[in-house]
Amino acid sequence: QHIPGFAAVSEFGYNVIARHRGFASAITRLLWGKDVRPPSYFWAHRWFLRALGLVYLIAFVSLWIQVDGLVGADGILPIGDYLSLARGQIGFKAVWILPTLCWFNSSNTFLHFLCGGGVLLSLLLICRIAPAISLGVLFVFYLSLSIAGQAFLSFQWDILLLETGFLAIFFAPWRLWPKGNPGSTIPATAPSPVAMFLLKFLLFKLMFMSGVVKLTSGDTVWGWIDHSFHWGALTALDYHYWTQPLPTIFAWFADKHPEWFKKFSVAFCLLVEIIVPFFIWAPRRPRLIAAGLLIFLQLAIAITGNYCFFNLLTLALCLLLVDDASLKRLEGRAPASPASQELRPPYASEACALRTAKRLQIANFAAIIVLIITLPLNLWLCYTALKPEVDWPKPLQMLYAHIEPFRILNGYGLFRVMTKERPEIQVEGSADGIDWVSYEFKWKPGDVNRVPRWCAPHQPRLDWQMWFAALGGRRQEQWFGDFMVRLLQNEPAVTRLLARNPFPDKPPKYVRAILYKYQFTTSEERRATGAWWKRREIGEFFPEATLRR
Repeated sequence: QHIPGFAAVSEFGYNVIARHRGFASAITRLLWGKDVRPPSYFWAHRWFLRALGLVYLIAFVSLWIQVDGLVGADGILPIGDYLSLARGQIGFKAVWILPTLCWFNSSNTFLHFLCGGGVLLSLLLICRIAPAISLGVLFVFYLSLSIAGQAFLSFQWDILLLETGFLAIFFAPWRLWPKGNPGSTIPATAPSPVAMFLLKFLLFKLMFMSGVVKLTSGDTVWGWIDHSFHWGALTALDYHYWTQPLPTIFAWFADKHPEWFKKFSVAFCLLVEIIVPFFIWAPRRPRLIAAGLLIFLQLAIAITGNYCFFNLLTLALCLLLVDDASLKRLEGRAPASPASQELRPPYASEACALRTAKRLQIANFAAIIVLIITLPLNLWLCYTALKPEVDWPKPLQMLYAHIEPFRILNGYGLFRVMTKERPEIQVEGSADGIDWVSYEFKWKPGDVNRVPRWCAPHQPRLDWQMWFAALGGRRQEQWFGDFMVRLLQNEPAVTRLLARNPFPDKPPKYVRAILYKYQFTTSEERRATGAWWKRREIGEFFPEATLRR
């Protein structure tokens, strides 16, 4: 009534569809299937929250067994020293910049409390006990540990877990024990559609940014040269399998694929990361195809590389693309109103229904506030992936600066520039400065005859950081010197992070680090020598050092 021309356009559209009703009906069935009602997401809601609980459980358990050696009082980067230094340099502002519960207590006992509490809360979330409250506390605990972890918890899956976990607070039912099974007298709180949008947009942002930054990085291995694609330049997988941080045994075999298949795989990856995310909001059938392609890409990545819980977390987000009607068809039954069957049981009392509606209203209101604050920033982050040189508008820059410490809104871009060589650090110790013995790490390449191992979804954070240290140099990775000091002290918390301590009884007098370049062996070399890797020495990475007496 109040928008000029809107009624006329609507009437014209209706008349066109009415005159071609058969064609419109066929297109509708093609895109939506037989059930054209608005989709419901009862099972996606339930499965996603349980999957997120599983990811949280993995993340906390994985960190728990390493936390003493990484950031404990006798670890490589003690959190107490880090916070004291920050407080001394920037005063009370450090509490806002570094939001962690470790300001109250940075002891090893408290770190174990955070990890153990995270494990317990993850189990509660998996069992659907107080899911919203569990998610809120899980976010606070993992944020606290992420800040405490410093360089060891600075990975993209750490911030992705925090952003997903934060948004899931508004997606979860605000009940102590949600029930929503058929015939239940207490209906589960329906998922907030606004929170659902935020989580779907997070999946879109993750995939779209990860794909676009590859093209805008300037690295020609992605085939993008002078604003056009070149098939012959799609060489990223000539390097990726053997230069990635922790390859699996399947990466060795994948590296032997023919060149045409590697090029096709790179093109497929870019297609799935850049084009497919737009179908997240498509009608049911193209949306399910998009979900299948995204899931397939994550499985392919997980088979050839150890990326911790990243692939599982992305798969959990993909569950949100599968609506109830799709599942009914998979089960071979007619999709007879899953929403009414699961979410609104006929025997629910009117008072209970009103309470459910009120909770949903509150969750929607909170999610709308989050949407209003974060959507402009998220859109700008996606734009900066396309135009990395663009300057941030001042208001958005100020807003982002206030939000950034809490890691609830992040940019993503895995492997924007492909590593084209593999330097590896071999750490050695000696009792006399003449005979040197190597420290063997649990997961990273060392012994050339040791098969590449599978450790995901666990993340060996020291092994991962050694990959970055080899690429960046010890001057960029200040923690490496602290690591060498702990080896000279033979600190048990740190040596437990290694596969073998060659000085179990008495600490070494000297330590040093040698840099090598590694590469997968060819099939012929593997048959001849039995080795999975070949290497050559480059030179010294860390000079011979000893403790001052």
